[in-house]
Amino acid sequence: MTGNRTRSKGWLAAVPLLAFIALIFGVPLLVLLGGTFTRDGSVSAANLTESLQGAYLTALLGSVKISTVVAVVGAVLGTFLAQAVVTSRFRALREAVLTASGVLANFGGVPLAFAWIATLGNSGVVTQALGLSDHGWNLYNFWGLTLVYLYFSIPLMVLTVVPALDGLKPQWREAAQNNGANTWQFWRWVGIPVLGPTLLGGFVLLFGGSFAAYATAKAMVGGSVPLVTLQIDAALSGNVLIGHENVALALSLDMIVIAGVVMAIYLPLQKRSARWLR
Repeated sequence: MTGNRTRSKGWLAAVPLLAFIALIFGVPLLVLLGGTFTRDGSVSAANLTESLQGAYLTALLGSVKISTVVAVVGAVLGTFLAQAVVTSRFRALREAVLTASGVLANFGGVPLAFAWIATLGNSGVVTQALGLSDHGWNLYNFWGLTLVYLYFSIPLMVLTVVPALDGLKPQWREAAQNNGANTWQFWRWVGIPVLGPTLLGGFVLLFGGSFAAYATAKAMVGGSVPLVTLQIDAALSGNVLIGHENVALALSLDMIVIAGVVMAIYLPLQKRSARWLR
């Protein structure tokens, strides 16, 4: 009986938090769903159908494409950098890299776009000094935006992978060596399988971060690179046919579905990794 009363009190203590979450997330979600399935005052799936056609579909696929490229490249480079930091004998280097990664992983939006435009834009300092424009350099395209996204994605991957690399027990490597395994065989049969969930989780995290990015792309490329976040901005700004304003809400629902799939993949992987690396 005492245990049941304690659990009841615990639930009562959580009621204000649950109510706050329902208010902050539940109400906007209901408004989003209501607007998505409303066209000209009647219930309809026309907005959702339109969001998966034409320029909207191109933008959605463009966001998926750039997010995938950023996630793959960022995961690979971030993992190698994290391994170099973990195996370094210089503690100051490790602390400096982790501190810088913490700062850069949270550096985004308009300030990030301005920094890159001032440095590598058409009139940027480095672009002018090295004459990059004469060699076809262009920051304001798909690959330029990918490079900017990697600026905060690689540090984020470092922060994600370093704890997992620290969790690799030295006894595992010693046991592998005692059984005649070389470095490649250790990573092939022990290291990568153990780190696999963390690496995949980091990939999903980078994908989600790039997929939802808006301010940097808006300030840097405008509409020259088709992205779903920019299409939502255009629709909310009235750049749609009369009566089609709720297409922005349908695009937002598309993003929520994709983000939900991303999180559904990430959370189980995170739990599995934590179980191995305790």
